[in-house]
Amino acid sequence: MEIHEGAAAAGDSVLDFSRLNLNTFSVDTISCERKRDTKQLYLNYNRLTSLPPSVSLFSSLEFLDISNNGLTVICEGITKLTRLKTLIAKNNRLDEFSLPKDFGSLQLEVLNFSGNRFEEIPLQCMKLLRLQSLSVGGNRLKSIPAEIENLTSLELLYLGGNLITAIPPEVANLPYLGYLVLCDNRIQSVPPQLTRLHSLRSLSLHNNLLTYLPREILSLVHLQELSLRGNPLVVRFVKEMTYDPPSLLELAGRTVKSRNIPYYPCDLPSNLLHYLDLASKCPNPKCAGVYFDSCVRQIKFVDFCGKYRLPLMHYLCSPECTSPCSSNPQSDADSEDESSVPAYRLQRVLLG
Repeated sequence: MEIHEGAAAAGDSVLDFSRLNLNTFSVDTISCERKRDTKQLYLNYNRLTSLPPSVSLFSSLEFLDISNNGLTVICEGITKLTRLKTLIAKNNRLDEFSLPKDFGSLQLEVLNFSGNRFEEIPLQCMKLLRLQSLSVGGNRLKSIPAEIENLTSLELLYLGGNLITAIPPEVANLPYLGYLVLCDNRIQSVPPQLTRLHSLRSLSLHNNLLTYLPREILSLVHLQELSLRGNPLVVRFVKEMTYDPPSLLELAGRTVKSRNIPYYPCDLPSNLLHYLDLASKCPNPKCAGVYFDSCVRQIKFVDFCGKYRLPLMHYLCSPECTSPCSSNPQSDADSEDESSVPAYRLQRVLLG
């Protein structure tokens, strides 16, 4: 069996061409049998500028590492690797124009594009429905596409070290997401919809522009680690209310909902039925009210594990509505016991 000079043959299923200073990758000296049997191929730490079409000859390939090269394009031939599960392509010069059109046809489970030049996540990646781990950290991303919700098998999403300013609510539609890394970005707020991430165990938001968190974050029952250091979180109790008077439509909707006035699909136009479905219950247990678009925003501190005090955003139905925990006035140094999170829930809250 012939092997490219300098390559390491670590078992019949592994070919290691890493750290050989290669400018090109030739398969001429590799037997057909060897190409057919190889499941892992390492081409990392070389000088390749493009992934050669000959990679498609490794028909059984499951793992491909092409990281730490000078790659600017990935060839169309990669789409012929129907068994490929893991692609590591970090630390190259790839961008959103570097991928073949049919890249989304791959059956990838792990994809790492960290340390490249992506300004947006290619839409081809949003078609990788078996993907469990997606890493695009250390790029130039400015946003997360709404199509991220298509990756319903995703367990890890790493987007740290970019220029992202907002978290789209569609991220909340990833039922198996356990690790969400959005550190070192420019994010100013966290959407309350993230409460639907019932599998989330670790949320990394350090080094962003956050000044508060939505109170719904308390509903993340499996969350064990929350990293918030390096954010301009307020350091003293803030009680600031802003309120836009409700419209006539909202007042009517509040009346219907709060007084449980019965209605049926045949009674109302579809747009009004949809509007009534959007009612949010006031979190104050002493208030039976609801709200739609018009609400009072109030920042409150809440204890996490008895050690950390975080500013959470509350939404109340009117300025007259008392916050759920403010019936007994407390000093600025006190926290809200009623919303406290027990120590067994969050094991690590990193604020500094």
